[in-house]
Amino acid sequence: MQVSVEKTSELSRKMTVRVPEQAIKEKMDVRIKSLAREVKLDGFRPGKVPPQVVRKMYGDRIRGEITGDLIQSSYVEAIESENLKPAGPPQIIPVEKPSAPDGFEYIADFEVYPVVNLDDLAKMQVSRANGQVETADIENMIESLRQQKKDWSAVERGAGNEDQITFHFSGVCEDENFTDGKVENHKLTLGSGQMIPGFEEELQGLATSNTKVFDIQFPEKYGNDKLSGKTAQFDIEVVSVEEPILPELDAEFIKGFGVDDGDLDKFREDIKRNLENELEQGIKRFVKNSVMDALYAKIELNLPSVLIDQEVEHLKEPYKANAKRQNKNLEDIDLPTEMFEQRANRRVALGLILAEIVQKNEIKVDDDRVRATLDAMARSYDSPEDVLKWYYDDKNRLAEIKQMTLEDQAVDWILGQVSVTDKTLSFDELTKPQNKEA
Repeated sequence: MQVSVEKTSELSRKMTVRVPEQAIKEKMDVRIKSLAREVKLDGFRPGKVPPQVVRKMYGDRIRGEITGDLIQSSYVEAIESENLKPAGPPQIIPVEKPSAPDGFEYIADFEVYPVVNLDDLAKMQVSRANGQVETADIENMIESLRQQKKDWSAVERGAGNEDQITFHFSGVCEDENFTDGKVENHKLTLGSGQMIPGFEEELQGLATSNTKVFDIQFPEKYGNDKLSGKTAQFDIEVVSVEEPILPELDAEFIKGFGVDDGDLDKFREDIKRNLENELEQGIKRFVKNSVMDALYAKIELNLPSVLIDQEVEHLKEPYKANAKRQNKNLEDIDLPTEMFEQRANRRVALGLILAEIVQKNEIKVDDDRVRATLDAMARSYDSPEDVLKWYYDDKNRLAEIKQMTLEDQAVDWILGQVSVTDKTLSFDELTKPQNKEA
């Protein structure tokens, strides 16, 4: 076998492989002898068909099969001999006029993984957060729990923020009704921001049985192209206005959250403990994002397009799954590649960088940390043992946790190599991060 490799771009390779006729002949002889013992032909006893007859009848087909097998095996052998690391499957192109009269020749086009240079790692600056649960955080959580248990009471006044208004409405845009007639008994909490900008403001002050007609412009980037940026007219009829009634912070309320004796101090301690667990996860998430931001900014990579394409398709999967659940035709869903490219680039780049760090520094998964991670996750469930069993009984689920733990170990290693600045943040800042992905 003869191999030559041409570098067509920084990551693209054009590898020409020539397989000699002798290699084909040897495999054909073996295949034909085997087939001669199995094939049944009129005029010949079973197992007694002459090899030359088999060759004449099936030679072209056998040669095609062997050629396909040899392409696969020779490709693997060639990239190993040339010490190449393809980033994805090759495009195989048979050479119609090979350089030699016998044998066969093909070209394999593919991209290789980039070289990841970690020399600038020591120049990185990373922020590490710290914080603590304050009394105000506990009180805010108690208020949030009361909000979750609130009831509604009808009022004979105009609606204001935090009131729940029930109404019928219809919408018309460019003389076309886009609400499929009238939407009845729609419930909305004023101030929640659930409707398009300006809609809730039009409902302020309306009381039971009031009606109103008003115009509103839809946002330029709206989910329905027929309405994007256009002005529509809404016709409203108020059915009822209700104000929220929060439950008292008494023993009965507290017992509903697992404190059997209804003791307020125990309730606050439980909340504090849960918030501290949440804060711990928020700190880890903040530090990891800080490390990933620094890696992505400092270490520049030329990324294989095949990996970007694969990641884009991976990012599209949740949208496709959601469309399938809604019985929508996938071909009608507009998922432009551009909306995923930035995230795909970041994820591919960080995946390659972390893989290099793990491999170069021989970082191995710490099983004790895997268990600690699972214990932390299981604590928020009623039956932690069942959660642990659910993970340990499935290799794929456990592999996800191991990969996450390995990334955390890599982050810890990186923190030991870079310049770290500590900063104190509030509970909200640490537990309500920006939508950033590692």
